[in-house]
Amino acid sequence: MTTQLTRQELETHLWKSADILRGSIDSSDYKNYIFGLLFIKRLSDVFEERRQELVTEHGEEIGQLLADDPDQYQFYVPATARWEVIRQHSEDIGTSINVAFEALENENQTLEDVLTPIDFNRKDVLTDSVLQRLLQHFSQLNLANSNLSEPDMLGRSYEYLIKMFADDAGKKGGEFYTPSKVVELIVKLIKPEEGMRVYDPTCGSGGMLIQSVDYVKARGGNPQALSLFGQEKNLGTWAIAKMNLLLHGLPDHKVVKGDTIREPKLVEDGELMLFDRVIANPPFSLKEWGREEAEGDVYGRFQYGIPPKNAGDYAFIQHMVSSLKADGVCGVVMPHGVLFRGGAEGKIRQGLLESDMLEAVVGLPSGLFYGTGIPACVLIFNRNKPAERKGNVLFIAGEEDFQEGKNQNTLRESDVEKIVKAFDAYENVEKYAKVVSLEDIKVNDFNLNITRYVDKTEEEEMIDLNAVLADLRQLEEEQTEKKATLNGFLRELGIGEK
Repeated sequence: MTTQLTRQELETHLWKSADILRGSIDSSDYKNYIFGLLFIKRLSDVFEERRQELVTEHGEEIGQLLADDPDQYQFYVPATARWEVIRQHSEDIGTSINVAFEALENENQTLEDVLTPIDFNRKDVLTDSVLQRLLQHFSQLNLANSNLSEPDMLGRSYEYLIKMFADDAGKKGGEFYTPSKVVELIVKLIKPEEGMRVYDPTCGSGGMLIQSVDYVKARGGNPQALSLFGQEKNLGTWAIAKMNLLLHGLPDHKVVKGDTIREPKLVEDGELMLFDRVIANPPFSLKEWGREEAEGDVYGRFQYGIPPKNAGDYAFIQHMVSSLKADGVCGVVMPHGVLFRGGAEGKIRQGLLESDMLEAVVGLPSGLFYGTGIPACVLIFNRNKPAERKGNVLFIAGEEDFQEGKNQNTLRESDVEKIVKAFDAYENVEKYAKVVSLEDIKVNDFNLNITRYVDKTEEEEMIDLNAVLADLRQLEEEQTEKKATLNGFLRELGIGEK
């Protein structure tokens, strides 16, 4: 009996593929090549597995006819894109891989532009020798469904690789990856349900959409009943997101390429599409975010004001709020500056507060994100706050609960659950959470700095003067007794008293 591939074996093997590329190309580029090869190897192995099933099920003659019918496959792999054909090349390997990618895209519309941007024909760094070693390394893996010990292990291993590449890339890692526990926290705060439309306007590698699916699945819901939407500006990151969703068995999604602020692509009848849940980790305080385009915005997204040119935080917030259905909820990661900065941002913040959509402000520990040590927060907006929450905002001071790391801090499961419990209860918790009325926030000039509302200072212990005097009297008595004993001893020795 053949032993199935375990997730740990797969992850270890995939990470070792980076060692083959080490020294040839920049570490921030590893992901493109390794993800591309992993994807085509997976598609090829599943294709061959399905071909064999058709022959076994229908017999040699009919089975072979069906095996050549593209409609029998989720992804039809043409001959030039099959792994064994690619492996036969000993020269111009990069060209053969590029040709395979193009053939796959031509045969499968959902893969359009996903693979062809990855250029393997870079002979100055990707020599035939390096590519031969990579192909040989991936050939040791059988990624057919029957050989995987867990149904979703390929998707999980892909996520593992994304995290590892983010670690390796350092600051650049933050461009395509949000730490998993931060994503888990926001998903548990906005609580997506089956049948909903979920949207991430800066979707990176797709982690927030996938964790929304996981949340529904964990609660017994049908994950396929969740409609996923996203937009991503970076073409390479967009391709990673597409592959990520497909490897998780989520083909019915719509993730589009483009700049969300300058050119939102998810529109219906000339208006923004509306969603039940919107979730995002936009780039912090993005400069040159598109102020000029915002001034002529045809979608009415900036009703509370145009953000300053050098900080696009409130552009993303207003886009997200504008994309919500009448009962929609959104969760967004932001730098602390959005809580208190004045000028145009202050006016936008005031407008959002007066509309009574802000449900909670959650402070996060510093050092959670790649490339920045600044503290961040999570803002929860709800277009239809429960009656008991209207006119209030919940402040949660979660800054001090985390696991310290050498390069990066992390949220623990207990930290996430503590925040979620406080949010669900929506009650005051001493030195941790405070429900504050909009009137009180207005008195504070609409400043949302958490420390203004959650008092975390330790009370100084009251000094009991009577107790202090008693201690001093006891000390004086002890000193008098010691002196008398010493004088008695000196008299016995015939020496005068001290």
